[in-house]
Amino acid sequence: MSDAAVKTLSDSDVVVSVRIRVARNLAGFPFTGRASDAQRQEVLQMVTHAPLGGAFPNGLAWVNMNQASAQERQLLVERHLVSKHFAESTLPRALGLGHSEELGVMVNEEDHLRIQSILPGSRLNDAFELARSFDQALEETVDFAFHPRWGYLTACPTNVGCGIRLGAMLHLPALRYSGEIERVKRAAKDLHLAVRGYYGEGTDAIGNFYQVSNQVTLGASEEELLQHFRDEVIPKLVDYERTARQMLLEKNRPLIEDKVYRARATLKVARLLGAEEATKLLSTLRFGISTGLLHNLTIERVEQLLLQVQPAHLAQIHPFAAEEENGRLSRALLVRRALGDYVEGSPES
Repeated sequence: MSDAAVKTLSDSDVVVSVRIRVARNLAGFPFTGRASDAQRQEVLQMVTHAPLGGAFPNGLAWVNMNQASAQERQLLVERHLVSKHFAESTLPRALGLGHSEELGVMVNEEDHLRIQSILPGSRLNDAFELARSFDQALEETVDFAFHPRWGYLTACPTNVGCGIRLGAMLHLPALRYSGEIERVKRAAKDLHLAVRGYYGEGTDAIGNFYQVSNQVTLGASEEELLQHFRDEVIPKLVDYERTARQMLLEKNRPLIEDKVYRARATLKVARLLGAEEATKLLSTLRFGISTGLLHNLTIERVEQLLLQVQPAHLAQIHPFAAEEENGRLSRALLVRRALGDYVEGSPES
């Protein structure tokens, strides 16, 4: 892959999505972990019935998590709309969803409110404005816990201050294959960045997908954090990954080609596929597209499959797939059919 080819790619070859998450607590109530169920219910009532107006004249669609089935909760985890901790909790809690699921509000997570906006690609400014508009609309009707010196008060000390976390889901296969990912993690730690797995804190980086976010929210404004993450953090990580891709192809192209083409062949003929195996193989296809090794297949199509092969999403398409063995069978069938009309036209074939 030439320098020119690398530079003409949009950030979507590395940046899968961006996320803004804002932590807030209501004044006069203990944090969720120390509150009574009666207090948690009161927080729920205040937030879910708050008149928002402005950009949210119709409010949000609310999901009572204690009334949602296990499959519905897992589906929300797979779409990154709630944390695994929130999905598995038994406390009174709810999820508010805005139009197209671009805005989500977890009530009674670690903090009373976790406002988050997730958008595909590098639309960090749009995600920031969406989360901030909801934060401001709600603050007009309820009082947030705020200290004039420390800023917004939160259950975790690292969120004290403006309470905002900026994150990006990055696809970093070349840094992983080249052994550079651990060096990047150490450098990120020095820069007060957190590098987490596919489903956030405490999860693994399945398929070489990593969540990167800021760790400190005290002593800087929201705008300063946004500018630093948007203009410095993400571009540097994108550049590291692209440089690693180019070096891998220059130094050991047959090894990379073998990895990509084996993944493609397996996905097109497999009769049984586990969720993790399918995720890893589809990740390798994504890598093949990004490096120009695969043609006539788009990143968008692969990302759609990455979601569809997850257990709860698969069970929506094939209800009998809820059982593990049937799930492996259904997943392989789904992928074969999806790739069935895919005709490779790359120079190697």
